[in-house]
Amino acid sequence: MNVIINSVILVAICCGLTSNLSAQDKADSSKKRPNIIIIVSDDHAYQAISAYGNKLMQTPNIDRIAKEGVLFTKGYVTNSICGPSRAVILTGKYSHKNGFKDNENSSFDGSQDSFIKQLKASGYQTAWIGKWHLETKPQGFDFWQILPGQGQYYNPDFYMMDGTKKQSDGYVSDVIEGVSENWLDNRDQDKPFCLVIGHKATHRTWIPDGQDMGKFDPVTFPLPANFYDEYKNREAAKVQDMSISKTMRMGYDLKVFDDVNEANKEGNIARMNQEQRQKFDAYYDPIAVDLKKRNLSGKELIEWKYQRYMRDYLSTAVSLDRNIGRTLDYLDKNDLTKNTIVIYLSDQGFYLGEHGWFDKRFIYEESFRTPMMMRYPGVIKPGTVSSDFVMNLDIAPTMLDAAGVVIPKDEQGQSMLPLLKDKKVKGREAMYYHYYENGEHSVSPHFGIRTKRYKLVRFYKRVSSWELYDLQKDPNEMNNMYGHKSYKKITEAMDIQLHKLIDQYDDQDAKNILMKE
Repeated sequence: MNVIINSVILVAICCGLTSNLSAQDKADSSKKRPNIIIIVSDDHAYQAISAYGNKLMQTPNIDRIAKEGVLFTKGYVTNSICGPSRAVILTGKYSHKNGFKDNENSSFDGSQDSFIKQLKASGYQTAWIGKWHLETKPQGFDFWQILPGQGQYYNPDFYMMDGTKKQSDGYVSDVIEGVSENWLDNRDQDKPFCLVIGHKATHRTWIPDGQDMGKFDPVTFPLPANFYDEYKNREAAKVQDMSISKTMRMGYDLKVFDDVNEANKEGNIARMNQEQRQKFDAYYDPIAVDLKKRNLSGKELIEWKYQRYMRDYLSTAVSLDRNIGRTLDYLDKNDLTKNTIVIYLSDQGFYLGEHGWFDKRFIYEESFRTPMMMRYPGVIKPGTVSSDFVMNLDIAPTMLDAAGVVIPKDEQGQSMLPLLKDKKVKGREAMYYHYYENGEHSVSPHFGIRTKRYKLVRFYKRVSSWELYDLQKDPNEMNNMYGHKSYKKITEAMDIQLHKLIDQYDDQDAKNILMKE
């Protein structure tokens, strides 16, 4: 009897040891899984990033991610507008599948699956801090602290997890970085983490941090070659309402007010404390006085507005880059760099005077294309440059792939890791795009396809038309070749590819439009 009892005890002890070893093995394995930081800026044009060879400004900290990892020169979005882009990043699905098509009528269904929920279920600690802009509370996160709507540049409000709204002192980029570092300080260090940092910069109305005001005043920026575009043979471009000449407002956008009362009505300015307001007035008041003395009109006034836009936009981007540097420094100081993936991208591209515009929305390159770069020590060779077509649609499956989590079959993106690990792996031959919003800036809804050389677009609702571009001969997309006899075969081939992608992604809205033709 004693022998039996002793045997049972021995088995129990062995089982306990085995169980403990298994738990320890799991912990060790968990530590080897990469941490993830995804930094999403707002309306940050690739043209304003020095890693892309642009001369408008220097962005040393953003560039550092590219130098220590991969720079994607062909990064694109599925729908060039703020909220829908974030929904695509979260779900790995096009707008027609995740339900968030536009900023006017959509509300994100947080009950649906996301890569964040998948990571959390697999043992990751998760957080989203900063701009969210999806109209519902975040779900699937261990922690979140988000800006209401677009947020404010100065002393911003945040929605907290307990349902309250809290105002924070300071400039928004600094505040978001501070909250992010605080969360990292207090996270469960036995778990890998995934942190999304959502910056407000560089969204309209481009109010720089006080220390950055005037940084680009000595610079005269050259006008883009197509700044005075007349939109010949492009009906949708003719009816848009996002031009620097007509749409950009003197007070709201350029901070040139008729009087103090007008300035006080602007929300971001009204939030400033006394010290912040003094810096603001000291910088912008002389600009308003000088403009009044000069009494500009016509092209002189339009070009003055362009210079002021560029100076404010790029000065706002300085704080963004500086705080991305803080994130990278934090990882270095806390011995996290070697095991942390860092991705930087904007929610879409932006116009910096091309076609005479600001804003985004169109399938044309400046808004369709987004800056994107990723650092993954030990996996991605520093200094890698990738010209493969990649999209914000690919973020979700890429992160799950890196974390060793099975990618759900209904995700429509592709992991980027195979492209980076094996040069023989072929990426996309074409990309599909669909923009839905039909209100602000009068941009007609449209869908289309881009291959390495050509782009085919179908506009509908506000304008009903087709456009075709030969990007090799016409990189600025000035000459619509749709209907030209010399491009008949190309148009037919592109149309076939467009239908294939519409079927592949199951876009019923686009199918219905094409069926009526």
